[in-house]
Amino acid sequence: MPAALELRNLRKTFGKTVAVEGMDLVVPQGALYGVIGPNGAGKTTCIRMIMSILFPDSGELSVLGRRSALEAKDRIGYLPEERGVYRKMKVGAFLTYMAQLKGISAEDAASRVPRLLQDIALPGVEGKRCEDLSKGMLQRVQFLSAVIHQPDLLILDEPFSGQDPVSVRLLRDHILKENRRGATVLLSTHVMANAEEMCQHVVMIHQGRKVLDEAMAGLRRQFDPRTILFEPIDPDAKPSMLAAVSGVERVEGNDGSYRITLAAGVDPAPVMARLAAAVAPARIELARRRLEDVFIGIVADGQRDGQSARALRESLAAGAEGAMA
Repeated sequence: MPAALELRNLRKTFGKTVAVEGMDLVVPQGALYGVIGPNGAGKTTCIRMIMSILFPDSGELSVLGRRSALEAKDRIGYLPEERGVYRKMKVGAFLTYMAQLKGISAEDAASRVPRLLQDIALPGVEGKRCEDLSKGMLQRVQFLSAVIHQPDLLILDEPFSGQDPVSVRLLRDHILKENRRGATVLLSTHVMANAEEMCQHVVMIHQGRKVLDEAMAGLRRQFDPRTILFEPIDPDAKPSMLAAVSGVERVEGNDGSYRITLAAGVDPAPVMARLAAAVAPARIELARRRLEDVFIGIVADGQRDGQSARALRESLAAGAEGAMA
C-alpha cells in the first residue's frame, strides 16, 4: 500500500532565506500526523509544497500515490491558514458549491449540508450569509467545506487558530471523526498541547529542518526525571513543606496539586520517598514528558541556534496565546 504522503529531501528558499531544508517525511494511509513547531518554523511552506501552491527548489514528493496534489485534488480536503469564504453567499449554497468543485453532485451535496451543520453545532444557518456569522462560526463552516466530499487526505494548517475553547473542542472531535472514517490527516499547529492530545505521530520542525519524527506512543512512555507530580491527601497541606525537602528546586501549585522540579542531577526515587514522608500523598508520580519539553530539549540543549530554553518557551507561549486571541 503506497503512503498517503511522501516527501524526499525537499528544499525551498525565498531569496537568501532557506525556509525548508532536507525535508523527508512518510505519512501512511489512515494515519493522524501532527506537524509541530513555533511560528516561522517552515510548517506552512511544507504544506503549500504538498498542495502544489508552491513548488520545491529541489527534492520530490508524492500525494496519494500521484506526483502532485493537482493529480489527486478531488480526494484532498484542505483548510489553509489564511481563512477565506465567499462572504456574500449563503452558507448552504457555499458548502454545496465547494462540494461540487470536488465532484459531488448538487443534490448529494445539498442533502449533506444540514446534517453536517447540525453535527458541528450550527443548526439552521444554511440560509444565513457567510458575512453574518461570527469568526468562530465562519471557521467551522470553512472546515466543513474541506470535509464535505469525504476526502481521503485531509490537510489542516493551524485549524485552531483564533478559536474559542468550544470551537476548538468541536473541531478536534470532528477531526478525530474524519480520521476514524479512514481519512489520512496531516495537522499543522504550533500549539503543541493540541498535537499531544490528538495525534498518533508527531513531526517537529525547527528553522526549516525536521528535528523529530516519532510516534506519540513512544513519547508518552518517556518520563521527565526532574519533575514530580504530587497531590496531597490533605487539600490544606502547605507547599512550603514540599519545598523544604532536600533535592527540590521549585514547587508550583495548581488546583490542589503540585508540579515539583528537582535540582539537576538529583535521583528522583529518594526525593519521592522524602516528599511522601513530609506530606501524605494521594498521588505521587514522575511526570511524563510534554512535547514542549521534548522540543526544548532537542533545540535548546543541542544549542543548534544559540537560543536559550527560556526564550524558546516564551516564543511557544506567545504563539499559543495568539492562537486563542
